[in-house]
Amino acid sequence: MKKLLSLVCLIAAVSASQNSFSQVKVDSAEITASVPALNDFHEIIYPIWHTAYPAKDINALKSFIPQIKKSMAAINEAVLPGILKDKEADWKKQLNELNVTAENYYAAAAKNDDDALLDAAEKLHHDFEMMVRVIRPAIQELYEYHQTLYIIYHKLYPEKKYDEIAALMDGLIQKASAIVKYPQDKLKKRLGDNASQFDLAAKELYTATVSLKETLNGNDVKKKDEAVQRVHTMYQDLEAFFR
Repeated sequence: MKKLLSLVCLIAAVSASQNSFSQVKVDSAEITASVPALNDFHEIIYPIWHTAYPAKDINALKSFIPQIKKSMAAINEAVLPGILKDKEADWKKQLNELNVTAENYYAAAAKNDDDALLDAAEKLHHDFEMMVRVIRPAIQELYEYHQTLYIIYHKLYPEKKYDEIAALMDGLIQKASAIVKYPQDKLKKRLGDNASQFDLAAKELYTATVSLKETLNGNDVKKKDEAVQRVHTMYQDLEAFFR
């Protein structure tokens, strides 16, 4: 339930950030790190894992099969939003695991193999958690930075709309600053010995973001392109700490 609430909070954060993109036409779903079909699957996983599984209620576990099949069909047909396209390979890999587990669940129920069905229920819950982990933003601050960067890199930069990029830079700098200020204790807990490297990379991203704003005020198109590419690459390197 906490994970579902977190996803709802992320969606709310997107709505709150739309004013920053008022001059750019973009569907809010495109910059929301969420897959509705996966969110809906939680409504089935929750009673399986928290009620039927601990009670070893085999009949209840079997009764969920039609709902599982319906949800699996929806998840298999789901298209990742633009902001999650770089997660596509990981998503497909984990989705394959989830499909195998679902088939094992159906087979165990058909064979009346209670132990196998309980094992499959446990694995189904685990694989669902892994699917959520694939698309879940590492930290909220990094996610919010990415929302703006996505607009810049995929909507404005291809058409060389440097003036419109410049209009977003103050907000992007604020978001880069928020990443630098991420609590060290939480960072240490998440990344262990890599926390200091992340901190250094976050400061470098902030510096590069400020530099991008300054470069956009100039007239050198080549330098503008290099600055945009540098910020994008540095964001990717920073996000990779959480993979």
